[in-house]
Amino acid sequence: MTEEINLNSETNEDQPQGFSWGKAAIWIAVFALLVVVASQLRTSTQGTVSIGEEVPDFTLYTFDGDQITLSDLRGKVVVVNFWASWCNPCELEAADLQAAWEHYEPGGEVVFLGVDWTDTDTPAAAYLEKFQITYPNGPDLATAISQDFRITGVPETYIVDRNGLLARAKLGPYQSLQEIIADIDAVLAQ
Repeated sequence: MTEEINLNSETNEDQPQGFSWGKAAIWIAVFALLVVVASQLRTSTQGTVSIGEEVPDFTLYTFDGDQITLSDLRGKVVVVNFWASWCNPCELEAADLQAAWEHYEPGGEVVFLGVDWTDTDTPAAAYLEKFQITYPNGPDLATAISQDFRITGVPETYIVDRNGLLARAKLGPYQSLQEIIADIDAVLAQ
């Protein structure tokens, strides 16, 4: 029996007091989790897609049942407006966005896409009717599109150039039709 005690005491001397592989595994898992959480937080707080960056491709399923994929619109300037029926500032720019769409629609060089953020179909349909919006609009299913753009709220408008790069970003409502046209014309002139 004395030999067993001596063997055990030699084994205990080789490891630090209180060391166990189970505890080490738990600390490694906690550290790995913290790294993942920090990485996700960094991505979510980076703000909007930066000017000059390629805009992540997305597909908008419109309220009319159409499917529009951003990459299919290469060669055109694309205006992506995030809005919601419950958003009062969105109402400030809604009529001007529609007027801008009507201004550019005949030329076919500019496409408008409305992305309805965290809303329900009935109020969204009422909003589109109230402002007589005719450009394609659809819900942001599971907020996938807004996460790609890392929006911070609504309204936000992004103008994508002919090569799929972000050319302009407007956080908050446009103040006038002239402001919208000036932004789009600047991108068209590039």
